[in-house]
Amino acid sequence: MAGRFLSLFGPLSRFLPEVSAPTRKVSFNEKLFWTALALILYLVMSEIPLYGLGTEGVDQFSYLRVIFASNRGSLTELGIGPIVTGGLILQLLIGSSIIRADLGNSEDRALFTAANKVFSIGLTGVQAAAYLIGGVYNTQEFILPLTSAIMIFIQLLLAGIVLMLLDEMIQKGWGMGSGISLFILAGVAQNIMWSSFGPYPGGDGKQFGAFIALGQTILGGESWVNAFFRFDSSGALTNLPTMLGLITTVVVFVIVIYMEGVRVELPISHANYRGFRGKYPIKLLYVSNLPVIFASALFANVYVFATLLSNQPWGRGNFWVGLLGTFGSEGNPTGGLAYYVTAPRSIAQVIADPVRALAFVGIMVAFAVVFSITWLEVGGLGPSTVAKQLVDSGMQIPGFRRSGRSIELILKRYIPVVTILGGAIIGLIAAVSEFFGVFGTGTGILLAVGILYQYYQILVQEQAAEMYPALGRVLGG
Repeated sequence: MAGRFLSLFGPLSRFLPEVSAPTRKVSFNEKLFWTALALILYLVMSEIPLYGLGTEGVDQFSYLRVIFASNRGSLTELGIGPIVTGGLILQLLIGSSIIRADLGNSEDRALFTAANKVFSIGLTGVQAAAYLIGGVYNTQEFILPLTSAIMIFIQLLLAGIVLMLLDEMIQKGWGMGSGISLFILAGVAQNIMWSSFGPYPGGDGKQFGAFIALGQTILGGESWVNAFFRFDSSGALTNLPTMLGLITTVVVFVIVIYMEGVRVELPISHANYRGFRGKYPIKLLYVSNLPVIFASALFANVYVFATLLSNQPWGRGNFWVGLLGTFGSEGNPTGGLAYYVTAPRSIAQVIADPVRALAFVGIMVAFAVVFSITWLEVGGLGPSTVAKQLVDSGMQIPGFRRSGRSIELILKRYIPVVTILGGAIIGLIAAVSEFFGVFGTGTGILLAVGILYQYYQILVQEQAAEMYPALGRVLGG
C-alpha cells in the first residue's frame, strides 16, 4: 500500500488533466501516427513565440537548451525540465525509501502518476515565475511590463501541461517510447542540422553551418585549416560550428554505440531445467547514461540559479553570489562555480583557460562516478538485488551453490568495478567532446545514441508483435 505522502495526492487526481489509456490494441501504424503527431506538435510549439515578450535579448540559458529540449522565447521555453525534475525527485525519494510505494501495485502506481503531475505542474509554475522575477527577459532597453509577465506565465504553464500530456499519451500506449525521449532526440537532431547547414551569417564573414562554410572556404581558395578552425576578423578562434566539430560528433556516436555492446557475460543455468543454459550480461555502461544526465541536470540548476541571482540588483557585486557565478554582458559565465561546471565549447576556450577545462573534466567525471554508485541501489541494480532476482527466477551460476549469497559475491566482483569504470568513461566522453565543438553538446549526443538504441529495440519488438500476434503476447505487446 502507498505511504502517507502519496495518499495525499489521491483527492487531487480527480482534478488533474489526464489522457485515457487505449481500451483496444493499438496497431503499429496507429502508434507511428500518434508518435509523429506528438513530435509535430512539439516542433510547432517550439516555433510559436511567447505573446507579449516583445524582445529576444541574450539567451542566458543557451548551454541548457539541448538537455531540456527547450527553445528560447517560444512556448517550449522551459522544455521538459520541470517534467524530468519532478519525476526524478519522486524516483529518488521512492528508491531511497524516504517515500513508501510499490510501483507494481496499480493503486500505488496511480498515486505516483498523480504526484508526478502535481510536481511537474508545480515546478513549471515555479520555474516560470523564477524566469520572470529573475529578469531573464529584461534588458537595459526593455523592462517586461507586469501584464506581459502575467500573460507569459500563463502561456508557459499551459505549454508545460500540454508537453506533459503529450508524454503521457505516448507512454500510455498510444505511441512508442516516451515523449520526453522523443523531444530530447528532436532537439539534438535540430541542433545538429543547424550546426551543419545553418544558412545565416556566422559572424566570421561566412554562413553559420559548417558545410556551407566549408563550401565558401573551398570556393574562396582559402586554406583547409579555415574549415576546421574558424576565425573572426581579428584572427581569434570562434565557437562557430566547424568540420572538426562534425568529425568529433561522428566519432562520439561510433564510440558510444561500440560501448553499448561491451559487456561481461556470466554463465547461468536454470535449477529445474538442466538443459537450459544462458548468459547474464553486465554491460560496461551498466547504469546507461543516467549519471551524465544527473550531473548535467545538477550543473544546469547551478547555472540557472547563479544567473537568476546575478540578475538581481542586490546580486551584482555580492560576494556570495559571485562565488556561485559571475556573468559577462552576453550572459556567458566568467567566474564562480557556474563557470567551472560549464564546458568550454571550443579549442579556443580551452587554450584561453586550460585550468577551467581540466576542472570541468574532473568535476564531470567525479559526479558521473558518484551518481553511478548512487543509482546502483536507488535503481535496484546492486549485486544483492540482482542476485535475489536471479534466485527468485530459478537461475543459478554453474559450479556454485544456488543461494543469493554466493551469487551476490560473484556479482560483487564485476558490478561495482563496471559501474565506476563505465561512469568515469561516459563522463570523460561527455566532457572532452565539448572541447572540440561537438554538435548537439556531448551530453546531447550521449542521450541521442541511447534514445535511438531504445527506439530501435521498440520498433523491432512492435513489428514482430504485428507480424506474429502469439509472439506479441509473449513480449507483452
